[in-house]
Amino acid sequence: MAAVAIKIINQSANPLPEYATSGASGMDIRASLKAPVTLKSLERALIPTGIFMEIPEGFEVQVRPRSGLAIKHGLTCLNTPGTIDADYRGEVKVILINLSNEDQVIHNGDRIAQLVVQKVEQATWIASETLSETVRAAGGFGHTGKQ
Repeated sequence: MAAVAIKIINQSANPLPEYATSGASGMDIRASLKAPVTLKSLERALIPTGIFMEIPEGFEVQVRPRSGLAIKHGLTCLNTPGTIDADYRGEVKVILINLSNEDQVIHNGDRIAQLVVQKVEQATWIASETLSETVRAAGGFGHTGKQ
């Protein structure tokens, strides 16, 4: 499978994001901090990474939580998955929230999230007065009663 080429600028002292295994979907991204950041319970912060990207048109990069941080420390990403659009050129930053009952400290170089590259398509809206019928119709939000 051919990999998509993405230009990247790394202004941090951390290594570039990379896949941990050959079958991995996400690449860990690290905090780029001058000083540690302490998140109190239910507190959130925007954590810089020092990474800037030029994503090809037709792709996005999603920012997703790391399962290890969630289960071990109660840290997760808000607005997840976060979307980095192809035309964005600013620094990648991660919105972290502490869902634990204890203070959590983020240090420079800590792996704080993962990046997943996805192909995307843009839609064209077709204004209409009717939609086709389906068995489901307007049923949603648990309408099947299955758990």
